[in-house]
Amino acid sequence: MQQHPVEVVLARGREKSLVKRHPWVYESAVRSVNGTPRPGELVRVVAHDSRFLAWAAWSPKSAIRARCWSFDKEDQINEAWFRARIREAVEARAPLRPRTSALRLVFGEADRLPGLIVDQYGEYLVCEILSAGIEANREMIARILLEETGCRGVFERSDSAVREREGLPRRTGLLLGDEPPKEIEATEDGVRYGVDVRIGHKTGFYVDQRDSRLAAQNLAREFRRTHGRGLRALNCFCYTGGFSLALAAGGAESVVSVDSSGEALALARENAARNGFPEEKLSWVEADVFEFLRKERNAGKTYDLVILDPPKFASTHYHVERAARAYKDISLNGLKLLSPGGHLFTFSCSGAVDAELFQKIVAGAVIDSGVNAWLVGRMGAGADHPLLMTYPEGEYLKGLDILVRP
Repeated sequence: MQQHPVEVVLARGREKSLVKRHPWVYESAVRSVNGTPRPGELVRVVAHDSRFLAWAAWSPKSAIRARCWSFDKEDQINEAWFRARIREAVEARAPLRPRTSALRLVFGEADRLPGLIVDQYGEYLVCEILSAGIEANREMIARILLEETGCRGVFERSDSAVREREGLPRRTGLLLGDEPPKEIEATEDGVRYGVDVRIGHKTGFYVDQRDSRLAAQNLAREFRRTHGRGLRALNCFCYTGGFSLALAAGGAESVVSVDSSGEALALARENAARNGFPEEKLSWVEADVFEFLRKERNAGKTYDLVILDPPKFASTHYHVERAARAYKDISLNGLKLLSPGGHLFTFSCSGAVDAELFQKIVAGAVIDSGVNAWLVGRMGAGADHPLLMTYPEGEYLKGLDILVRP
């Protein structure tokens, strides 16, 4: 790291968010730059009156011109600083290890490492690098990750469109250490999952839905205890079967799982066989979920539980209106498929759709469906996805548990 970093001066009145320790500096907030910092280079951010605000990484091609490492003037942003942040992140996830071998080890801004996502699957780490600051330090960070975890290799999945907005090329491949096997087996709450870190969504698996999968598993157990039979469930956008396998482990009578990807469904079937679940309890349907829900509704089908866990419908705020229509559509049809006493687990992972708006969208679906419904629970990402209270944008996953009343 540079000993005498370039100074970034903010316009008058634009320091308020940094004083509140929000970690982003937008292009519009910058008054001047006293030098020509390279992408990812350490810069000193100051107010218009030269008051120190933060140490940050410069990103000249992004609307977010700087991402803050630290608000402490005395901090030295060097290898020891990075090691301390990574060690803190690893230690914070220790309580989850008895439950799972698949977890989020580093969650960007929440772990004071903006733009770095690291997931662990057994002996291998998968990282996603989304900012110029992390990009500039990627080799050092990968080495520290292996040293602090004892894992065998770091595989990079920096293949999202976010990198292009940072002026960074997409990249996928081994970053350091041993090449991961084609399939890594991960365990979670007694269920075994096969994970392909090279081509799977995100880093290969939705680790953020761990607590919601356990909620589904527990609901299946309680339903059997209460009703003397297993519940009938519909899992939409099932991907590789996470919720479906959790329900089977909980004693569900039948689970219909729907996804548009035949490749994902093939992996889901393999995961079911991996756990020894009876084939007759699990059915896998390759179909467009929107069309499938309408057909099931028209056919008069009913379920005790419907799960709607779609991909991101709104990547930016420009897509919110279209996303709202999609969320309402699937929620309305999902509600219509539930028997009295049935539950709808409905989710949004669109960061541009906040929790308040999502609840309003689902409430609109309830009104239009004509059902009597209670909101009995809220769901979100687990403890390995902590929300930094000064960075509310970090809360991307929202879930509602809706109970249909007689």
